Amino acid sequence: MPDKPSIESRKGQDPALLRRLLRAKDRMDAASDEEWPIPRLARVSGVSEAHFARSFKQAFGLPPHRYLLTRRIERAKTLLRDTELAITEIAFHTGWNSLGTFGRIFRDVTGESPSELRAREKVAGQVLAPVPACILRAAHRPDLNIAVLEKRRREGANIKGPNQRKGRKVP
Repeated sequence: MPDKPSIESRKGQDPALLRRLLRAKDRMDAASDEEWPIPRLARVSGVSEAHFARSFKQAFGLPPHRYLLTRRIERAKTLLRDTELAITEIAFHTGWNSLGTFGRIFRDVTGESPSELRAREKVAGQVLAPVPACILRAAHRPDLNIAVLEKRRREGANIKGPNQRKGRKVP
């Protein structure tokens, strides 16, 4: 899970700007299946496109696109675990236009395919009802501090990233 920006990194941002950024973040959370290009997000928050992208990353620790990917993957994992919907339907319900792209990004982020995750969750059969849903979502949120393409490049070159420990592969 990405570290939240410290209070010190947020001190430089205007509280009014943070409220505007939260407005855009809340819209993405509410409709993560929709397209959210930077111009649309900037309009929602009432700031310029460049200022929005820079300020969003400073405030929340991730660029807007990666934040949206975490929400989509998080929602797809929930649907895979809790429903019997076909993987194709889940891909389209969570905002992906291509099943291939969904499967590739899902595997890159989680380390397993959607069908593998569904099978593992069925076998586990864990009852997670007593744990509040917000805590579960936070615990299962994918870590996208580095770009997916950067992860692939590192794996191809067998380069260890800053979050990798000896003998441990980062998902």
